[in-house]
Amino acid sequence: MKTETIELNGTSISIPRAESYKDCITLIKSDWYRRSGREESIMAIAMKSLRPFGFSLLFWLRLCQYKGWLYPFCRFMHLRACRRQQIQMSPTMRIGYGFYIGHSTSMVINADTIIGNNVNLSPFLSIGSNHRSPAVIGDNVYVGPHVCLVEHVRIGNNATIGAGAVVTKDVPENATVAGVPAKLLHDDHPGRYVNRRWPLDNH
Repeated sequence: MKTETIELNGTSISIPRAESYKDCITLIKSDWYRRSGREESIMAIAMKSLRPFGFSLLFWLRLCQYKGWLYPFCRFMHLRACRRQQIQMSPTMRIGYGFYIGHSTSMVINADTIIGNNVNLSPFLSIGSNHRSPAVIGDNVYVGPHVCLVEHVRIGNNATIGAGAVVTKDVPENATVAGVPAKLLHDDHPGRYVNRRWPLDNH
């Protein structure tokens, strides 16, 4: 699997790019591990992804990130899951390993958003931009419910965005921010809500 290195607040993050269905399966397994804490076979994960809610959206989203012969069917299933779960999330997004969506409902995310590894997103999230340059989110980041990330903000590694925050400026590494507009609260509990992290050393 190829990776793309993206500069972020003086550091960098590596985003995988699926070039085969085997790569897609690896990404699916990393997402499932974040959800369950277990590494399971792709068949076991696929069976659980047939349920209307839960993991189905991420399962089909990952398969859509490679435009192979299954793409039309996977895209149909992905759009179906998006409608059911009231989530707008495009396969063109660049997303790292171990992506976790809390409660799997009600989000609008710009198609050009970049999301690092082991990131948690919560319901009623909005990531938008009027200038085709939306947020870049680093590794091990927790984004709480009802959060708005406005324009090209850059969220540093191990950051925590508190519930209801409106983020209009860059967030440094290891920081916890909250409020409208978001302000720094402290930097002594980096990435504290990001559990069951997918190990990146092997990829």
